[in-house]
Amino acid sequence: MEQENWISIEQCCVVYNIERSFVLKLDEHGLIELIRSNETIFITFEQLSDLEKYMHLHYELEINMEGLETIKHLLDRVHDLQKELNRLKGEAG
Repeated sequence: MEQENWISIEQCCVVYNIERSFVLKLDEHGLIELIRSNETIFITFEQLSDLEKYMHLHYELEINMEGLETIKHLLDRVHDLQKELNRLKGEAG
């Protein structure tokens, strides 16, 4: 993975005005995947949209980590079902 596609979580927290502990908890709960290199922790640019989604749910709607995990699980399941439906439509067509 190319390092130019990463941003340190310290920079990310400044840009988004969020707590470092929030980002670390997202990683602990498997909602995002952080990269550790030497003493610095990074997030990929590709995951920033997920981070923004979790920020909105947590800070604006006051959903806790367990709730975020549940929402992610349900959204992943809906996505899988949509893919299956599209596959079946393709076979029938």
